[in-house]
Amino acid sequence: MTDRNSRIATVELGTDGPQVGVQGLGCMGMSEFYGDTDEAAARDTLAAALEAGVTLFDTADMYGSGANEEFLAPFVAAHRDEITLATKFAIERTDDEQVRGVRNDAPYIRQAVEASLRRLNVEVIDLYYMHRRDPSVPLAESVGAMAELVQQGKVRQLGLSEVTGAELREAHAVHPIAALQSEWSLFSRDVERSAVGAAAELGVTFVPYSPLGRGFLTGAFADAGKDLSEGDFRKYQPRFTGDNAKANAALLEPVHKIAAAHGATAAQVALAWVQQRAEVHGLTVVPIPGTRKRSRLLENVAATRLTLTAGELALLEPIAAQVAGDRYPDMSSTAAARE
Repeated sequence: MTDRNSRIATVELGTDGPQVGVQGLGCMGMSEFYGDTDEAAARDTLAAALEAGVTLFDTADMYGSGANEEFLAPFVAAHRDEITLATKFAIERTDDEQVRGVRNDAPYIRQAVEASLRRLNVEVIDLYYMHRRDPSVPLAESVGAMAELVQQGKVRQLGLSEVTGAELREAHAVHPIAALQSEWSLFSRDVERSAVGAAAELGVTFVPYSPLGRGFLTGAFADAGKDLSEGDFRKYQPRFTGDNAKANAALLEPVHKIAAAHGATAAQVALAWVQQRAEVHGLTVVPIPGTRKRSRLLENVAATRLTLTAGELALLEPIAAQVAGDRYPDMSSTAAARE
């Protein structure tokens, strides 16, 4: 068991929200996208996370086409009063699990929440995100429908993912938004153009996903094309392929240098950077690195106690501008494409 005194610190989620650990856990990879999963090891990782003070557990209805929500259900049932449960709607998939598109219309939202409640086997979802924005649907319609779920007691707090600062402000005017989840890391800083400032202004907690650059920032990929299995979606992501992968691996030299100086790992440096970068903006963050292994979970949690010097932060500052390749092959559903 983990000594309670060694548990990570907590922060408030949104305004007047629950206290959650300063680091959460992204559960997507336990069901899909990163190759085969050892279910017993994944469940052990969930237990280790809670012991360490991680209390925000993140899933979505599209992860494994609902399988990830079902996977989490027994853990949620056993620890319902100890955890903050987040899930998402909007990305619609076909029967063969291909992405069909993005839906934000009110009827779809009502349908999606009922399906998630059933799969998770809960009466209320703590934090309900719009996973992606469909610009053809007015935000007032989407957020209005989400607000109705709060009024009905099916959802406690609302969140958005991959929206611009202007979209966040517009949504927040309809109903308070507790959290904004978007990619933010040493490799991906486009959110700093507008979303980060808006979140800080409105008191919205920022939840960085892929704070380890989908694992690239761990330094684990000497040759991503060869090091990843066919079942791993990263094998086909622009930053992990061909010359991009080689160029990006070379950018990690200062990360490794700083890690060695602290007796830490590259992953811990990358996670510490996210926490300290948020402080620069006066922003509360709860990064959600994903892992299926207890050892990696404990390594990630330890990063919450690592402080980088001003000189080290300066060494890391140029990295994002030099990264080769987009985050996704198709960036059209991200905030960056609308800014």
